[in-house]
Amino acid sequence: MVRFVSWIQDVVLPLLGPSGIFLAAFLDSSFLSLPEINDLLVVASAAVHPETAWIAVTLATLGSLAGCSALWWLGRRGGDAFLSRRFGVERTAQARDLFHRFGPLALAVPAVLPPPMPFKVFVVAAGVFGFPWPRFALTLLLARGARYAVWAVLGAVYGDEAMGLLRSFDAWAAGRQTLLLSVAAGLTVATLVYLWARRPAPDRLDPDV
Repeated sequence: MVRFVSWIQDVVLPLLGPSGIFLAAFLDSSFLSLPEINDLLVVASAAVHPETAWIAVTLATLGSLAGCSALWWLGRRGGDAFLSRRFGVERTAQARDLFHRFGPLALAVPAVLPPPMPFKVFVVAAGVFGFPWPRFALTLLLARGARYAVWAVLGAVYGDEAMGLLRSFDAWAAGRQTLLLSVAAGLTVATLVYLWARRPAPDRLDPDV
């Protein structure tokens, strides 16, 4: 792990620069699978250049959105059959159930959580199930942006020690995907109920007027 991080900091970032972060995020979110590479690049970039950490966050977020949009389009064109062929009938049924139960959270929570949380199946499913692209894009921008922003802050503050935090969080989150999705859904519902209860009362008409 230490050698891999050093290679990223000493070879990948100087060689490719910011464009490397965008490219890695695009490839990982679309046609390849590069677990944790985006988080590692953001953390490493923030550790080396804390003052420009926001650039790494922006490029990783936009690269991920671009890659996911390609999968969304494929899902839109290929339909349910494409989703079943690509991810299997069982996982397709699970994605459909989660979209029906949680709506945008079925996409947002996997976008925030690290591997081995399934993510691409929900991206393709969003296209298959007719999830509008503007809402799709907004959900990913907020979720991925928040994820990378957190790691950028940790990388800028703790330097190489943030890599240990990244690995610890990934290990803790493994196997808790359903629990975390349910907690996020519960918090969202509680927030909506609170906002609804706090809404201003409608103006009442004076019966004498």
